[in-house]
Amino acid sequence: MQIQAEMTDTFGGEANYSWVNRQRLTVKDGATDRQIVIAAKKALGITGVKAYKDWDIGDEQRYSISGACVCFFVSIVY
Repeated sequence: MQIQAEMTDTFGGEANYSWVNRQRLTVKDGATDRQIVIAAKKALGITGVKAYKDWDIGDEQRYSISGACVCFFVSIVY
């Protein structure tokens, strides 16, 4: 399964996109949300950084990084 991880800055809590880091990676079919987020954080270079889920709309999730004006999105690529 292909996923895209996209990290960007925020302004007023909303994704700002003054800079962006996009990574496309492969995870095994049937991977749990936790496994997908761990793989995405590793690809983005933020392993070990605490993040919390803002929203989940099925194929896409948004996470905010605690104490920073940064968020990242994880989405399934079809």
